[in-house]
Amino acid sequence: MKTVERNVLVLAYLGDTIYENFVRRHLILQDIANVNDLQKEAVSFVSARNQSRFVHILIEQEFFSEEELSVIMRARNYKTTSHPKNCSITEYKYATGLESLIGYLSLEGQNERIEEIMKKILGGSLC
Repeated sequence: MKTVERNVLVLAYLGDTIYENFVRRHLILQDIANVNDLQKEAVSFVSARNQSRFVHILIEQEFFSEEELSVIMRARNYKTTSHPKNCSITEYKYATGLESLIGYLSLEGQNERIEEIMKKILGGSLC
């Protein structure tokens, strides 16, 4: 099965772990030594609300390729029965789009592109 044909929620499942790993490494390298402080800081990056915000900013900056936007939009439009707790359904779907894109890029072996995206997000220019 081609990566682009995979269920976007499966791609998001993978992308979520990769995204969170980048965030955790970034925060640890910032010399935050307390686990509670790490968790509080991580929320500013891993919450669906903020992930959605990052996606919107990057779309406005025309940062994503057509192919990448296609993956994001396919995930955003995917019918789901999940009910997010702390954000709107729209924010949740855009966050899922970001995670799906990262999962997709990982399976395609495009690790440098994942690093570019995460550098943009973690670099502070979007926060």
